[in-house]
Amino acid sequence: MLSVLHVLGSMLMMFSITYLLPVVTSIIYADGQLFDFLVAALVSLGVGAAIWGVTRSHRRELRSRDGFLLVTLAWVLMSAIATVPLLIAIPGLSFTDAFFETMSGLSTTGATVLVGLEHLPPSINLWRHALNWYGGMGIIVLVVAILPVLGVGGMQMYKAETPGPMKDEKLTPRITQTAKALWFVYFLITVACVVSLRFAGMNWFDAVCHAFAAMGLGGFSTYDASVGHFDSPAIEAVLIVFMLIAAMNFGRHFIAWQQKSLRTYLEDVEAKAMLSIIAASTVGLALFIWLVGVYPDFLTALRHVAFNLVSIATDCGLVSQDYAAWPVLAPMWILMLSCYCANTGSTGGGIKMFRTLVLFRQAVRELQTLVHPQAVMPVRVGGAVVQNRIVFAVLAFVVLYFGTVVVLTFALLASGLDFVSAFSAIIACINNAGPGLGVVGPANNYQVLTDFQTWVCSLAMLLGRLEIFSALVLLTPIYWRK
Repeated sequence: MLSVLHVLGSMLMMFSITYLLPVVTSIIYADGQLFDFLVAALVSLGVGAAIWGVTRSHRRELRSRDGFLLVTLAWVLMSAIATVPLLIAIPGLSFTDAFFETMSGLSTTGATVLVGLEHLPPSINLWRHALNWYGGMGIIVLVVAILPVLGVGGMQMYKAETPGPMKDEKLTPRITQTAKALWFVYFLITVACVVSLRFAGMNWFDAVCHAFAAMGLGGFSTYDASVGHFDSPAIEAVLIVFMLIAAMNFGRHFIAWQQKSLRTYLEDVEAKAMLSIIAASTVGLALFIWLVGVYPDFLTALRHVAFNLVSIATDCGLVSQDYAAWPVLAPMWILMLSCYCANTGSTGGGIKMFRTLVLFRQAVRELQTLVHPQAVMPVRVGGAVVQNRIVFAVLAFVVLYFGTVVVLTFALLASGLDFVSAFSAIIACINNAGPGLGVVGPANNYQVLTDFQTWVCSLAMLLGRLEIFSALVLLTPIYWRK
């Protein structure tokens, strides 16, 4: 435990560097928030240094089991420390709401309790979006590239943070190089997104903020009306492209960059499945809401369905329309897509497409086994055989996923929230998708929730970001046995 706290202290000290972006922004815009961020940076540095100093005699190489405790504590403490500038700058903001906002940012959920976003100081708005960006690839992966310098290995943290069955694959021989490679590609695509949004009509500040939100699939915006504020097909088209890119496996992006070829995407069964489902759903729902008279023509329906469906399906959370006002089939279908469309190794959340494909193939195998009980039929995804241990792990994850949704939904129901709002809030938070339906729909936000309900949703965001296993394993007695 103390060795984990020692590493955590190092991480908190390095987290203080993340305040550099809002500090520079505050200086450029002279928005009066410079002191707030300097205080926040000192708090992060001081708390980290204190933990590091007290536990330095317990410094040792981490074991695999230590990674789970470290990443959970890191996400909670970093979210708590990230609240400091918000608490200072926004009068009347409670710690509960501030923690919800920062957890939403770092977990790339994009749900917010703030109103009047366009009136916030620029540095505060940038800080919210920076949290989206840092959380998108994962603060832990970023730190993995730095901690070896301090003599602490990073593989344990990388495995605990990186989701999905592909986590054991290395893009480069050393884990540090892998983390740096992922961040390099992440940074390059973010720059391309910023430039594209600027040419599409945003100013530089909005372009940076929305690029951070799109690449982290975080969904924060600088306006209460989100992307609907711009009412621009060009901006929406740019964001659609980059949200889809962010929902793909970043390992594929790195390989494509290395090989200077797009051939690797043709082999990506997850991406092909995601794009096919999203394309078919977009056309189908656009046709549906046009026929029922929501929009006067098909192209208008297609535009609005395409943006909002892609945003929620990829677990980004930016919105341009109040899609909750569409016939109930449309918002429920869109919310359902958020459960499984994002790819393994992407910045999205939910069950992930790979697990969905494994579940589907396993169901097909069970049906075939009923007809041919003695046949040997391995589960295959993309032509590759999926080992039974992975199939069992996927089944266990899905059981825990839906079990968590049920328990947390009932917790909100017990607190007095209506069913649609409670269920959709938990689905949106555990998938890190942002807006739900009902009182937490795209035309509203999470400010209407009580403190208890807000903490339940914060827990759902944490569990979703750490893909449930990494956090729930800490509740098992066997984890704490020596």
